[in-house]
Parts: sequence; structure tokens; C-alpha cells
Amino acid sequence: MTALRAHRRGGPEVLVVERAPVPVPAAGEVLVEVHAAAITFDELTWDETWTRDGISRTPMIPSHEVSGVVAELGSGVTDFTPGDDVYGLIPFDRDGAAADFVAVPAPDVAAKPSTVSHAGAATLPLAGLTALQALVDHAAVQRGESVLIHGGAGGVGALAVQLAVMLGARVTATVRSDAAELLRSFGAERIVDVRTEAFDAGGAAYDVVIYTVGGPTLDRSFGVLRRGGRLVTLSALPPPGKADEYGVTAVFFIVTADRAQLAELAALVDGKRLRVEIAQTFPLGRGREAFESGRRSGPSPGRRPGKTVLIVR
Repeated sequence: MTALRAHRRGGPEVLVVERAPVPVPAAGEVLVEVHAAAITFDELTWDETWTRDGISRTPMIPSHEVSGVVAELGSGVTDFTPGDDVYGLIPFDRDGAAADFVAVPAPDVAAKPSTVSHAGAATLPLAGLTALQALVDHAAVQRGESVLIHGGAGGVGALAVQLAVMLGARVTATVRSDAAELLRSFGAERIVDVRTEAFDAGGAAYDVVIYTVGGPTLDRSFGVLRRGGRLVTLSALPPPGKADEYGVTAVFFIVTADRAQLAELAALVDGKRLRVEIAQTFPLGRGREAFESGRRSGPSPGRRPGKTVLIVR
């Protein structure tokens, strides 16, 4: 098969398109014929991308969000049949979906949303599960609460805004792009363009902060939480002692695959309640360029919200 691989640790510069063996699904796995794979720019910095149990697993294949068609079943898999359209989240310490085929544990995939393309479905697993788990499992957002979502135009942020509004929250989102109207269409009450406005100028105003970005914003986010508020960070551990200092709780978590939640997200998409956003697409043969595009994606006003997707078929 054709695959995007890296034989040594590094950034996009180490990625090459080459021939690779088609994986064989083990017991409890499905072999997916990949149609689209969404990428996460930071995944090339994760230890799990390169090692398992401290041992290098190069050559590795990136991209852990997949949408495609079941091609083959491993032993013991009875809930799918070849030809089923599926989407899912591949464990981070396994080869990803930037290839013609990928083997995935069957519990980590679910029926693909039927009303969007494979490219649209591929944007949903990691970002959608992260947003859902942050808001529901970790922040326990309640109707009427005030929620600040950092990076509202990102892959996770755009979905988190929509899901928070569905939960009945009053949502403020920060952006570094011209995405204000889109986020207002998702139901956000207030947009803070951090290129021209400080998000913490108003003091403690929020019950929940969802932190999806990097940089020094995390420390400042404690100051906008009311006493008893909750901060959920996706990109860095909370600084020691900060939560106690401000009388809040703070948690860092890593998303996990969950078929029931994947099915819930698919139902929201098919019910026209949740909208997926594709920032840009690249063919698999330009996979290195797709990862390089993340280095240009900072505060550019022309960058579209959502995720970058590799089109494989």
C-alpha cells in the first residue's frame, strides 16, 4: 500500500510517501480501507507517536482520525461486516490512517455519520471526543453556566462551542482569526479576538474554562474563573498550586476512544445539530505538505476553522 511514514523522530521534514506492508488485523480488530484521515499538527511532538513502552516503533504512520470502509475483520469481531462505512479514533501508540489501509481495535470505531463525506467524518473523532469529554466528563457543564473556550476556531474549539451551547451554557470563545461570524452562528454569545483584545480584561467571569491552545494563556486563565470554577486543559498540565490559589479545580486529560460517544456525535451530525469544519484538504501524496501547513496556521486571518484532512480515496 501507499503510506506516509517517518523512519526517524522529527517534524514534517522526516515524513515520506512510500510503499509499506498492508497491516493484518489481529483478533478484535478491523482492517479499514481509508478514505480520509484528519491530522493533528502536534502529533509529531508526542512521545506515543514514536515509542511504545520506551521502544521506538519507527517507521511510523501518523494521523489518528480515520473514516473509511471495513475491508476485513479480525477474529472475534461480530458487530461489523466488510463494506460498512465506519469512522474512529486510532490509539496514539499505533500506526495511523495516513495510508491506504489501517488496522484499528473494533471498539474504537463506530458507524460513520451518513450525512457527511468521509473527509467531514474524519474531522470528528479526536476533536469531537475531546470536546465532549472535556465538557461533560471532566467539566460537568450545567445549563446556564458561563463557559470560556480558548481557540474557538480550532478543530476541538469549533466543536466545543457547539456542544457547550447544546448543553445550555452561555459561551464565550477566543479566536486568532476572522471566524467570529461562524462562531456566532454556532451560538457563541461573545467572541474575543485576542489579536486586539485581552480575554481576561473583565476579571473573574466564568464557571468553566476549556483550554485548547498553548502558550502563556493557561496561567492567565485561572484569573477569569469564579471561585469553585473548573478549568480543563488539553495541551499542558495545570501549574502546581494554581488551582488552590484561586479556589478552583483544574484537570488535564488525554482523550480516549469511546464507541458510544462516537455514535452520539454521529447522531448529532446526522440530526443537523453539530457541524463539522474542514480547514483544508491534501491528497495523501502531499502529506508532508499537510503537516508543514500547521507551521503557517497561527494568527492568519485567511485560515479557515476546523481540521486539516488527507484525502486517501
